[in-house]
Amino acid sequence: MSDVDWIRFTVPEHVLRERADKVLALALPQESRAAVQRLFESEQVRSSTGPITKNHKLSGGDVVEYFVPPVRPTELRPAAIPLDVLFEDDDLVVVNKPAGMVVHPGAGTQGDTLVHALLAHCAGNLSGIGGVERPGIVHRLDRETSGVIVSAKNDRAHRGLARAFAERTLEKEYLALVQGVPGLLAGTIKKPITRHAVHRHRMTIAPTGGEGRDAHTDWSREAAYAGVAALVRCRIHTGRTHQIRVHLKSIGHPILGDTTYGWRRDPRMPVQPERVMLHAARLAFDHPIDGRHLEIVAPIPADFVALIARLETL
Repeated sequence: MSDVDWIRFTVPEHVLRERADKVLALALPQESRAAVQRLFESEQVRSSTGPITKNHKLSGGDVVEYFVPPVRPTELRPAAIPLDVLFEDDDLVVVNKPAGMVVHPGAGTQGDTLVHALLAHCAGNLSGIGGVERPGIVHRLDRETSGVIVSAKNDRAHRGLARAFAERTLEKEYLALVQGVPGLLAGTIKKPITRHAVHRHRMTIAPTGGEGRDAHTDWSREAAYAGVAALVRCRIHTGRTHQIRVHLKSIGHPILGDTTYGWRRDPRMPVQPERVMLHAARLAFDHPIDGRHLEIVAPIPADFVALIARLETL
């Protein structure tokens, strides 16, 4: 690979014997953890002595070089799926994702993901940094979660958004309908999250002394429904997989409809939810190109409103 352009990276001074994959993630905030891992697996990260592994220890002042292969053009076919566009300009498109829509292609998906819809809506004009299956995508929402999601139309905007997510300068608020009513009006949950040791598709609170990733959720109780359920607003300061779902379960109030994280049918409910009742309600951030402050609010979806109306009759 001597004919490619290697990028030189000097490890920040505050780093002390940290794993190389974690250090490289600092240099590549726009890349997923899986993408960073692949660089090591394909020997595309090296020191002066040759390729290094992801477990190699690095400290401040060390110098590494890495090579990110050019993005292959997407082979996905655009699909003319209607989108609820909340904001759009030459750099960004922000949509209100409906519950049930998968964000990007994967096992079991067809040509019906948000990426397929965005390719049609933007006429193929999406940032390539996310790779073949994730053009323009900077973050994600679970399939059953509705609400605000932002995509980048060009690489400059993508890098700026990725940096904002990495530096946690965005404001992300969600609404959740939960089982039971929290005894407090508000609270903070700071519990690290890790992948479940047995059920690998789930996340869980890391055991004391474990290797979980830090996770921080602030919540407030917006409404209570006869001791059966409550409407909770959550602001997340980190973006861990299933963070709100895991954190709310950890305080004894799983999200209605979330059988993966502890919800069970309650005969007192006037109607049982048909999905995980979580909605990404608000996203506020500085535009990555012109710097103006954007505050995007997604209207509460019809099924959410309908369930609240039924709960209010209790």
